[in-house]
Amino acid sequence: MTHQRYFLILSSLFFIEFLFLAISPHDRADWALENVIVLVVVLVLGTTYKKFTFSRISYSLIFVFMCLHEIGAHYTYSLVPYDSFLIKYFNFSLDEAVGWERNNFDRVIHFLYGLLLTYPFREVYCRITNSKGFWGYFFPLLFSITASMLYELLEWAAAEVFAGDLGMTYLGTQGDVWDAQKDMALAALGAVIAIMIVAVTNMSLNKNFFKEWKASLRIKRKKPMGEDEIVRLLEEQDKK
Repeated sequence: MTHQRYFLILSSLFFIEFLFLAISPHDRADWALENVIVLVVVLVLGTTYKKFTFSRISYSLIFVFMCLHEIGAHYTYSLVPYDSFLIKYFNFSLDEAVGWERNNFDRVIHFLYGLLLTYPFREVYCRITNSKGFWGYFFPLLFSITASMLYELLEWAAAEVFAGDLGMTYLGTQGDVWDAQKDMALAALGAVIAIMIVAVTNMSLNKNFFKEWKASLRIKRKKPMGEDEIVRLLEEQDKK
């Protein structure tokens, strides 16, 4: 199966789930707000998949995350009945087992954001920059954590713009003043785990792994930049 056909199959499955969960969501306004980013992601992936085809692994990870996000959008994140589902079908309460006193579906999704999407971020970075060694792990990790922080700022901005019940529903703090910080910490933890998995895998398969790390950390330009670089550029302009 080609990568593009795999993408189309996953896209079709996601579209079916999207239509199903778009029926009678708990809060239509919040559902629409939650799906703004989904719409952007779908448009980007749909318009670029021929020029930039992801690996099947990346497509699968993105698919799983977006499917879980749609569940959160349907119920609103703070009301996803995961514990009721587990009790009904498996006679098991996850909240009781781990001592959770709030609905932590949103926290799980933030963790999975880092765990599932860091690899696709890395694929984009490495294929565009052709980066190897340390920087091929550090910058994708940094981007994943930064994107999580930007999302929290976006939530805050949305809560300010859409004041009242809609803003608070979208924010989903459930009374926790440290909600944003905990969400970012979990996303960062997931991203670190993902990068470690990739690093260990590559370490076992790539014989040049440590050579590439060493080469990536070697100083490529001996001379200082800053004002020295400005002087050099001005001197080049004078020569022309």
